[in-house]
Amino acid sequence: MDKPSFLAIDHVQLAMPLGEEDRARTFYRDLLGMTEIAKPLELAKRGGCWFESGNVQIHLGVEVDFRPAQKAHPAFRCANYASLLERLRNAGIEVTEPGDIPGIQRCHIHDCFGNRIELICD
Repeated sequence: MDKPSFLAIDHVQLAMPLGEEDRARTFYRDLLGMTEIAKPLELAKRGGCWFESGNVQIHLGVEVDFRPAQKAHPAFRCANYASLLERLRNAGIEVTEPGDIPGIQRCHIHDCFGNRIELICD
């Protein structure tokens, strides 16, 4: 068989409610420390916002009948896991560390819209 066709995930998209870009910025930019990146002009008209940190991108797109993703989730590998968890907890974000995979330190949080996110210690 040939080499796998897929080399990496380019981005993950999560949904968000209409008109809540400032809340997204507060969570993803200010709390998680990601950098907001400009959306292409045609896509910017639809609302939402995009963020990146290193090679990781998350795109938040507006969904009219928004429902948070409570099971499906992106998983981010973190170089500064302990300090990020401390910052999240200090901001009142609930951090759940299941401890159910031997040798893996990870947790689950929910963004400002209720979307589930997994953080993994690198």
